[in-house]
Order: sequence, then C-alpha cells, then structure tokens
Amino acid sequence: MVEHFLTWLVDTIGRMGYPGIAVLMAVESSVIPLPSELVMPPAGYLVAMGRMNAALAMGACIVGGLLGSYANYWIASRVGRWAFVRYGKWVLVSERSLERSERFFQKHGPIAVFISRLFPVLRHLVSIPAGIARMPVGLFFLYTGAGAGLWGSILMGIGWVIGKEGKTLSHEQVMLYSHRAVLILLPAVAVLIAVYVIRHRRQVRSAGGKA
Repeated sequence: MVEHFLTWLVDTIGRMGYPGIAVLMAVESSVIPLPSELVMPPAGYLVAMGRMNAALAMGACIVGGLLGSYANYWIASRVGRWAFVRYGKWVLVSERSLERSERFFQKHGPIAVFISRLFPVLRHLVSIPAGIARMPVGLFFLYTGAGAGLWGSILMGIGWVIGKEGKTLSHEQVMLYSHRAVLILLPAVAVLIAVYVIRHRRQVRSAGGKA
C-alpha cells in the first residue's frame, strides 16, 4: 500500500514540479502530519532519473519548510497555545505531543528548532513553543531553513541513491536509510548542543559581569 503511494508520489511530484515540493513541505512543516520521508525521497529519485534539478528541489524544500513552520509560529505568537490544544485533534496533534515539543524547546532553547528537524513529530510542532516564546523571527528562519535543508538533503540523497541503483523506491528502504542517517548524526547533534550551551552560558555570564 505504502509502496503504491510512493510510486504515486513520484509521478505526482514529477507532474507538480518544484511548486509541488514546496506545497507538500509546507504542509509537512505545519501541524498536518505529512512525513517528509514521503516527499523528499521521491524528489531525489526524480533527480536520479534526470527529471529534476537537485538545487531547485532543495530550494523548494527549504521554502516550503519555512512557510509551514512560520504558519505555526505566527498562530502561536498571535493566538496562543490554546488554539492548538483545542483544534489540534482535528489534525492528529495531541496535547501530549505538544507538551513534548515544549519540553524539548525549553531544554535546548532556540537551537531546538534546528535539531528537531531530525525527529518525527517534533519537527512540525517545535515552531509552536518557538512562537509562544517569541523567538526572534530572523533566528527562527535561520534555524528552520538550516534544519529543513539538512534533513531534506539527506532524504533527497536517499531517493537519489535508490534511483541510481536502479531499485524501486520503497518505504522500507527509505526508513532504513533515514534511521541510519539519524544515528550517524546524533553524536554531531550532541556536540552541537554542548557547544551551544557553553557559548550561551558564557554570554549570560559576560552580560551579568557588564551589568
């Protein structure tokens, strides 16, 4: 069933082109649960087939990620958390998932917006606590774009490899490769968090000393 859906997505994305990638990634980055694992691997597969340009596909991925994430951010900053608690059930967003994303943001700070792109659920909900906290918009766009670009390039690379090997794009292969990618990236993420925390503490101490 999923394989047929992936085949349909390859054909659909091929017809919709780069605007289609942007729209689907905007949906994925909003509260609507559309996994990016179903969007960017088909795009990479089409790149391998010579039917798409990698740079343009990645650009569409980042633009879509920014648009969808900012929609969450804007609603959270203007309306508040209650809107997602009250209406989130209609798009399968539970209060428990929202609380999980809030704890993740509170623990790691703004860099959580970047890190969360590697993890399901967190990647499309972390923009809500970022909006509630009124995270600077420029920083929000920077981290969101960087995270969307990193994860999107990994997923697109998976589709590209499968296409170059002449295999049919399958859900099992995509999930296998994506899980391996996360495991490889986790040590780098841990180092990044440590560097960020140390730097933030130094800035706080420096500001306190000047005061």
